Amino acid sequence: MLKPEHLRTLREVVHLGSFAAAANRLGYTSSAVSQQMAALERQMGVKLFDRSAHSVLPTDAAEVLARHAESVLIDIERMVATVQAVHRNSEGQIHLGIFPSFADVLTGVLRRMQPQERAGIRVSVAESSQLIPRLGAGGEMDAAIVYQVGNAGLSWPSTLDRRWIAEDRYKVVLPRGWPDLAPYRAEQLADLPWITHHPASSDASFFDGVFARWSLHPRVAGHSDDFKITIAMIEAGMGAAFVPDLALRGHSPDVVVADVPWLNTSRSIFTLIRPDRETARLRSLLDALAL
Repeated sequence: MLKPEHLRTLREVVHLGSFAAAANRLGYTSSAVSQQMAALERQMGVKLFDRSAHSVLPTDAAEVLARHAESVLIDIERMVATVQAVHRNSEGQIHLGIFPSFADVLTGVLRRMQPQERAGIRVSVAESSQLIPRLGAGGEMDAAIVYQVGNAGLSWPSTLDRRWIAEDRYKVVLPRGWPDLAPYRAEQLADLPWITHHPASSDASFFDGVFARWSLHPRVAGHSDDFKITIAMIEAGMGAAFVPDLALRGHSPDVVVADVPWLNTSRSIFTLIRPDRETARLRSLLDALAL
């Protein structure tokens, strides 16, 4: 019987043009690839490669077999994914992704659960743009809670269901040790040091527009895409920053949080769900996470 691993190796050898390159791609030794191809030739009863001292060239039979192998391997991968999905649903397992500042919400819900209710729940914490690819075909996640600021820098497959959770308003956060700047008009904050997102990120691009709209000319004191780190830098007196409400839960008394009308900016929080993996248990968990 043909082995899928032999077909996979054949596909790579034909595609890359050498045993050594295929071995490097697959994590084998060149000798192991050679042995697999020799075994495949014996099973097929045909010559698959013309071998010389300096090259290995696939025969017409190898080219045809590699094309068929591609279809067979895709079918095998689909079969495995389908069986795993059925198993996961029957076992009540959930793999959920969340962005970092949603962690306090999730852990609060998990603490209120009984141990048997928490069993089988796996969590991945990462930025929204890193979570979405893991919801695609062959991805291991069932759903992800993500955010988007404006219309910047986030897209997802149309096959996913999108369900809105909340708008998370941004506040201006300043060190407690700074002089009192109330009522925090834009012109009062124009030339202060700021902590901003890393350049070229979607969040940075959006807030560059906010700075420009209000004629703010920030002296950048630091870059951070992690709001916990940002708040710690504010506590240390390094600068001000735009921080959403969700990241300010239980914030330190060493910062001042100003809800300024002129900012009027929020990020949209929503869930992306793979419809083929939605179960009653997943729906129940997502309902509990609603803000």
